[in-house]
Amino acid sequence: MRAVPFTPYVRCVPSSAPSTPGSATDVGPGYREQLYWLRYQDFFPGALRITEENAPAEHWWSWRDVQVHVDRVAREHAPTKLIALHGIGTYGRMLAPFGRLPSLADLEFIAPDLPGFGLTRASRRGTTYQDWIDCVRDLVALERARDDRPIVLLGMSTGGRLAYDVAARAGGEVAGVIATCLIDPQRSEARRRLAARPEMARWSGLLGLVPGPLSTARVPTHWLANIAAVSNHAQLANLVWADPIGGGSWLALGFVRSCLGAAPAVRPEAFTGPPVLLAHPADDRWTPPLLSERFFDRIGGPTRSAALTGAGHLPVEESGLADLDRAIRDFFEEFGLPW
Repeated sequence: MRAVPFTPYVRCVPSSAPSTPGSATDVGPGYREQLYWLRYQDFFPGALRITEENAPAEHWWSWRDVQVHVDRVAREHAPTKLIALHGIGTYGRMLAPFGRLPSLADLEFIAPDLPGFGLTRASRRGTTYQDWIDCVRDLVALERARDDRPIVLLGMSTGGRLAYDVAARAGGEVAGVIATCLIDPQRSEARRRLAARPEMARWSGLLGLVPGPLSTARVPTHWLANIAAVSNHAQLANLVWADPIGGGSWLALGFVRSCLGAAPAVRPEAFTGPPVLLAHPADDRWTPPLLSERFFDRIGGPTRSAALTGAGHLPVEESGLADLDRAIRDFFEEFGLPW
């Protein structure tokens, strides 16, 4: 454990050599060709921005019938691996700037595009929320087979609940969970907030009546999810809303149904997994902190919480990122996680 005095995070991100591109073109176009992600960088503080020169290396992982795109900043001497999990309407490359926070910058950074988002296609047989859990669990197992370094999951947005569900079922292979959001989509208030329009939540139960052949029918993500509230910066929210592999992608009705109907992998009161940090944006206009707190306060295992001052759902504001960096540092130190 290191004792590092607090300094402004925008000044203490270490410089690093550019990552070596992976073999993404062996399977399909990578983020060297799909450059929409560069447009997000203007909204992050300068020291956290990702460029074509310092971007993560790319590779593909064959999982079931899907080729999963994975971003990686390999640091073989890093004490811990960080697997960053995106939520609905985002993808792995969008989370790369968070890996440059000082509390995380010395860790190995891994960010998959989960099936249906980013450069990873959905399964031909249809993708469900359970597939997302299985995909991340298998990725964790793969990384644990490579070496015995501890793995921490960073779940952003609805990826926070995914991180919790994976940790609950990972059998001790996950050393810690950091989540910016922890909500139960089975609750009516959560559904009203998640939906593109609150009144749509009243009809969400009808998805259970969709016959099997229509479960693969797809609709634009922003028709169903309130992507416009992903950021308090209107320009950033508009970018995510229009991103053809993010908020502007298409969702299968079966996947939406599985997300809304997913019960926690383990009831919070019975959770015996690793320590959990809830670092919720204080000014989140999509999923207010109270929704996450209702779930978080029930967790039976070790926990820690922090509010990200002045930050929206996808925290890009300097005040919120400074709070996130400090909260992660305190979390690692409190629970003895190597960083």
